[in-house]
Amino acid sequence: MDGRDLVRAVKDIGTERGRRAWLSAWRRRRTDAVGLPRRGAERARVPGLLVGTEPRPGGGVLRFARSELVVRVMAGGVVFWGWDGAGATPSYAVVGSGPEPDLRAVLEPDTGGGWRVVSERVTVAVSRHGALEVRTPGGTVLRRESPPRWWEPVPLNGKAAEGGGSAGPGTAGEATYSGGAGGSGTGHGIAGDGPGRTDGTGADGNGGPGRIFAGDGGTDGPGRPGNGSGGSPNGPGGRRSGLGKSPGGAGGAGGAGGPGTGSGESPRGGGRPRGGDGGARWVVRSEVPADARFFGLGGRAAGPRLRDGAYRLWNTDPKGGFGPGVDPLYLTMPVQMVVADAGTHLVFHDNCWDGRVLLREGEEGVGSGQDRPGVSELRMEGGPLRCWVLVGTPARVLQGWSGLTGGAAVPPEWALGYQHARWGFGSASEVRRVVAGYASRGLALSAVHLDIDHYDGHRVFTVDEARFPDLPGLARELREQGVRLVSIVDPAVKAGDALHAAGLTVGSGGAFVRDAGGREVRGEVWPGECAYPDFTDPAVREWWGGLYEERLAQGFSGFWHDMNEPVSFAAFGDTTLPRSARHAMEGAGGDHREGHNVYALGMARAGWEGLVRLRPQERPFLFSRSGWAGMQRYGGTWSGDVETSWEGLRASLALVLGLGLCGVPYSGPDVGGFGGSPSPELYVRWLQLGAYLPLFRTHSAIWAGRREPWEFGPEVEEQARAVMAERERLRPYFVTLAHMARRTGAPYVRPVWWGAPEDRRLRDCEDTFLLGDALLVAPVLECGADRRAVRLPRGRWYDTATGAAYEGPGQILLDAPRGRIPVLARAGALLPVRSAAGDGVALEVWAPARGRTGGGVVVRDPGPGFGAGTVERYTSRWAGDAVVVEDEAGLPVEGVVVRGL
Repeated sequence: MDGRDLVRAVKDIGTERGRRAWLSAWRRRRTDAVGLPRRGAERARVPGLLVGTEPRPGGGVLRFARSELVVRVMAGGVVFWGWDGAGATPSYAVVGSGPEPDLRAVLEPDTGGGWRVVSERVTVAVSRHGALEVRTPGGTVLRRESPPRWWEPVPLNGKAAEGGGSAGPGTAGEATYSGGAGGSGTGHGIAGDGPGRTDGTGADGNGGPGRIFAGDGGTDGPGRPGNGSGGSPNGPGGRRSGLGKSPGGAGGAGGAGGPGTGSGESPRGGGRPRGGDGGARWVVRSEVPADARFFGLGGRAAGPRLRDGAYRLWNTDPKGGFGPGVDPLYLTMPVQMVVADAGTHLVFHDNCWDGRVLLREGEEGVGSGQDRPGVSELRMEGGPLRCWVLVGTPARVLQGWSGLTGGAAVPPEWALGYQHARWGFGSASEVRRVVAGYASRGLALSAVHLDIDHYDGHRVFTVDEARFPDLPGLARELREQGVRLVSIVDPAVKAGDALHAAGLTVGSGGAFVRDAGGREVRGEVWPGECAYPDFTDPAVREWWGGLYEERLAQGFSGFWHDMNEPVSFAAFGDTTLPRSARHAMEGAGGDHREGHNVYALGMARAGWEGLVRLRPQERPFLFSRSGWAGMQRYGGTWSGDVETSWEGLRASLALVLGLGLCGVPYSGPDVGGFGGSPSPELYVRWLQLGAYLPLFRTHSAIWAGRREPWEFGPEVEEQARAVMAERERLRPYFVTLAHMARRTGAPYVRPVWWGAPEDRRLRDCEDTFLLGDALLVAPVLECGADRRAVRLPRGRWYDTATGAAYEGPGQILLDAPRGRIPVLARAGALLPVRSAAGDGVALEVWAPARGRTGGGVVVRDPGPGFGAGTVERYTSRWAGDAVVVEDEAGLPVEGVVVRGL
């Protein structure tokens, strides 16, 4: 708790909600004191020396004295490796069974006693100590990862380890997993290719809640099995059986066997079976070229370039407005994009536990001095050590990432227009007044979002009938004006109400998260004391998805998920569920340490799948404040409660750029900030930025100033009219970008180095971005600025306001009066725009440089369903003194507007 949180907590004692928050915090602490296994003594482990290899399709298995590594190169050059039996699937991020191995990749000896997997696009080298290198086909090292280190719980003084022991990978066998408490202290044997040892025995004992693992251990190699007595699986929790690779050594249930020589995958791809304490902590340290820059890790206010520092992997509500100095935020994921002269690569450590990434940028030596490489160190509190790496250009990398984790959902066409939200509309009459204000002033409006104040007592899936007496009628009335209604959906369910009672009948144990003792976990949210659906349970997701039928009947066309980190108000400590709270984890069982970061992802999946079942003829519109890798399959996200300040404006752009590089292309900020009252200048500059971002939405808190443009005076109203009109004109271009994002993984909003990652000056440019391939946008992010420097990529660029042409690469100085920001078009670019009559799509082309050609693609809106849309490709060129546009067949296209002549 920092000073700000302490002051807030003391003040909250004087309010009813504040007192409940204090009680919630103490309740969470007591729950964890009882249910969270204490971490005792730990044994450090490293892989040891390489003792054997076994070729497999796409790569092979490398066996070390105390560990085992699987390396595979998949189709398309995607690299996977997993330690101690950690498999590629099942995974919350990876779609299906993942890509097929590249059968042309071969495992062969390397220098220094190591081995390497060689493929057409990438080479992965493994040293005899377990260090890995990712190399280009030419041999340039893109990433060097040191041998990992684990810290595994061990029994003390021959007594039983609390919650059971852990066991290493070995030969194949049947493994039975128990959710009960207690395991025995057992002998510790190493049955590998090296010499074994035995380490005493321990008696049966009942530890804290956890899982024990019984398996038929292998004894391959000359090692001696350990001796130990098996423990009793007594304690609460269900049992399940699954195929796993069981430990070497003949340890009893709950014992700690050493690594054997077999390989395999646990039921969750988790590797070494874990004791009740949640398994081994681990750390890996990676080095990248000295000139490399780090991007990604989800939504980071300090980005898009991630500088030296620590970045936590734990989805967090920052308790109020945030700016660039606040971390972590609502949406974190262990996904990095690293850009260097030698090449670009994306690395994803598929582990949803709490963790921390320590980054340090490199430094090139001066003269004959040595380079200092960049460093990325990942520390995880548990879970599997498995990793995916994709290598290539930024476009190729994100296309591979999209193939691995799923294509991005395409929002309906109307969701690419301007939207207005407010916590505090208060009544249907106020909604009508605001919508009429936009219509009477000729300001484009696509949707209105209702926040928690339209609920009855803030309870999800209800309506306050007194303030919204005919919500379906209101929705129909607005729909006739071309305006949709969008509903907030929170995960927390008021304890004791009808929805809570219905949830208790789901499955055998109810729909809600429980603690280690089987009691329902309660938290404090807007309705009061609440229970939390367990979205890692398929039955719960199906039940929750069906609840959206009520929302559809009320006339809502879209949904935004809030408070789904998940949040439980607390005066101190984490504002989430107890870490010992139990989750189904798709039948595998686990606690909140593992389930926290994927909670919102499961909620998004539940909502998406439910909406598809309820209205299979329509693409759902859904976006979520929190999420994890792969969330793009179900929709997008938004910034959350960004602070109303110039720093918040800058953070808004950083979030969108960073999320796009993590595969989440549809996102945007609360225009104007969430909790304050922006000045007219700040409001206009934010509106100008938002008009070129995928999600264009104003939103504010109940205590904040208004966000309607006319509230800032006639000058701002006119400036806002121009901004919104340009967004409407470009909406067909956004439709094209949305469909191409699904097909190719390319985000709508891209860093300026997207097409030239080798340009170091562009890599360090954070205040300018590309919208697709055609436009370069330079927002004004500083108070009082009326001019700004713009760094251009290679080629000719036209100022869309003046038509002036500029040559890149280089830096130029452009006017940026209050009414507009610099927007430049690439020479030769063709883009679809709204026709002048407003009833169709027109084509606009910017003249290519003499002697050069250009072009573009167009995807027209296929309607509200799931049609992919037809991709139309066009080419632009000079023909004498005129610019002509031709389609794929080489036929001229008539009616194209040519600009830049």
